[in-house]
Amino acid sequence: MLGPGNRRVGGFLLAVAVVGASLWRLFLYVSSFVDAPHGGTNIIVFGDSLTEGIGASPGHDFVSLLSRSLGIPIINAGRSGDTTASALGRLERDVLSRDPKVVVVELAGNDSLQRYPIDETFKNLRTIIGRIHAVGGGVVLVGIRGGLLSDRYKSEYRKLVRDTKVSFVPDILGGILGDPKLMYDGIHPNDAGYVIVASRIEPVLGAVLEAE
Repeated sequence: MLGPGNRRVGGFLLAVAVVGASLWRLFLYVSSFVDAPHGGTNIIVFGDSLTEGIGASPGHDFVSLLSRSLGIPIINAGRSGDTTASALGRLERDVLSRDPKVVVVELAGNDSLQRYPIDETFKNLRTIIGRIHAVGGGVVLVGIRGGLLSDRYKSEYRKLVRDTKVSFVPDILGGILGDPKLMYDGIHPNDAGYVIVASRIEPVLGAVLEAE
């Protein structure tokens, strides 16, 4: 549970969240579920190069931003290049063995880039979520757009969120991807982009922590 001083959208992220959140949510599907944890100790972000912080200067990856803003330690379990399949292979070592309270799951970007079959991607995500739930952890699922011209993943995320009742942050790079002011390269945000990423995750993660 967050302490009294942390029961807010923190500091420098507040301005970004207030300015951007309303318009962003008008166009995107946002989960109404709050996936409260039932035990555990650690907050973990489990993902790929976005979680690892490729493109950010030291201390400006979104996990570090969230940790400072919420005033709580958060474990960064990101690994560049991970697909949902390779992440599933390290789930026990990097997440389940660490007594998770809440796990932010940020995966599927590399599946999309490598054109993995959609059913395999979402089967893996469902398995990851199920195994975290089995040990009492809450889940915040971070959505990735499944294509530039059309979003192959949107309906699958809807079904997955409905079935598993996880908390959900949709299309995390919406409005960031393709904006040279916010991108380090063609895939990864820069420091300014990661501030927006953190501002989108923070209120959802905060609600889960408050529901403990």
